[in-house]
Amino acid sequence: MACILKRVPIVAVSSVTIFFFLIVLRLLNEASFLKLLSCFGQKTFGCVPMSDIQRRPLTYHDGYINVKTHEPLQLDCGLCAIVSNSGQMIGQKVGDEIDQYSCIWRMNNAPTKGYTEDVGKRTTVRVVSHTSVPLLLKDPKYFFKEANNTIYVIWGPFRNMRDDGKGIIYNMLKRTAESYRSAKIYITTELRMKHCDHMFKEETGRDRVQSGSYLSTGWFTLILAMDACYGIHVYGMINDTYCKTDGFRKVPYHYYEPGRYECDEYFLHENAPYGGHRFITEKRVFAKWAKQRNITFTHPEWTLS
Repeated sequence: MACILKRVPIVAVSSVTIFFFLIVLRLLNEASFLKLLSCFGQKTFGCVPMSDIQRRPLTYHDGYINVKTHEPLQLDCGLCAIVSNSGQMIGQKVGDEIDQYSCIWRMNNAPTKGYTEDVGKRTTVRVVSHTSVPLLLKDPKYFFKEANNTIYVIWGPFRNMRDDGKGIIYNMLKRTAESYRSAKIYITTELRMKHCDHMFKEETGRDRVQSGSYLSTGWFTLILAMDACYGIHVYGMINDTYCKTDGFRKVPYHYYEPGRYECDEYFLHENAPYGGHRFITEKRVFAKWAKQRNITFTHPEWTLS
């Protein structure tokens, strides 16, 4: 009985301490407070120990340079959601779930307006191919004015991205940055592009140029996200065997563009003698990375052997 009585004050003090800690956290960050409450006793993807969250990656990413200030990208994310452009996102109704992540990544010109129920409405980072820049500029007010908090990371070959006046895409981006002064536009450096090529060869044993391969925007997105995020949840991306499974879901290549079917595009590009995105090969590499890092794929869910 005496031991029990001694423990009562200790328990009371501990409860008071926890209570005040939660109050302070609530005042500092409402989202973190709600996340913490929902994570008590759980071990789901979104519930990360506080000690793990403190182990954050480097903030500056020298491989990405602002077209206006020439400063490196400063990006520090916790848990990230990468939203695929795939038709797999149609009807998923995970928009609210996606919008809860600290950083939300999208690719090329994939819109949110009109699709928020399935894909969410927030965009933290948009990774864009040099070939998709003209598509963004068809609606510059939507992408660069309404979404002016978004960080744009553009990748492309040196001939298009050179800053000596001869880079066609760089010139477009520079004019856009001058027209929309709050736009955060970054280009991928030539050195970083070579690094991404090297990773492809290291993971596949194939030289990208000699094999006639073009890396996809998904490749560049995941490489940057692995540097910037503690954990990654990828929505709507199929794995390397999906299109050969019985009863696979036949969907458009893009959720916002009817017409081309996803699996048809995958096979066409994978088997193209030159100029194809090796989507299936890349997905095999992504599965390998998912085993080594905190990466989850859902809608459809990947089974990692």
